[in-house]
Amino acid sequence: MILSDNDIKAYIESGILEVTPYHAQHVEPASMDLTLAEHFLKPLPPEKGTQKLSEPIKYETLYQERITIPAHGFILATTEEYLKLPNHLTGFVEGRSSIGRAGLFIQNAGWVDPGFEGAITLELYNANDFPLEIEKGQRICQIVLAETKTTPDAVYTGKYQGQATTTGSRVFRDWMKDGGY
Repeated sequence: MILSDNDIKAYIESGILEVTPYHAQHVEPASMDLTLAEHFLKPLPPEKGTQKLSEPIKYETLYQERITIPAHGFILATTEEYLKLPNHLTGFVEGRSSIGRAGLFIQNAGWVDPGFEGAITLELYNANDFPLEIEKGQRICQIVLAETKTTPDAVYTGKYQGQATTTGSRVFRDWMKDGGY
């Protein structure tokens, strides 16, 4: 069941769902808008010309109030909000329609598992033929929260648990964990 504005507010007020900072005016009828923080990661070109996903990606770290994403450019960003989802709530992070209509595509793999704690890292792609500027504090995406039918046996304890700032890809850890492809 997807949570309504009343449900979201009640969960936050009771402390079951934690969102810091919390902006009550950002709660929509069935979602909550999240805002942009000032930490960004810009992927650096690999030294050998091709990036293997089995190897760590290198990033340039940027702390800025505003950042310009070049035409057809990509950057990682993070939400200002730090969330703690209880074991029976899951979330879907989506770009806001107004942002998408401006040509900025936002993704975070779309899913936040029950038990996740942290800021949400966002993948931003400028689909335009011109640069776009974004700034700290603007409403950048939204999270839709839903209750699971039953409490899962296992909650999220993965490689992004507790991230407080923009976190680069850790896909290379899949090879370490799985022992290969």
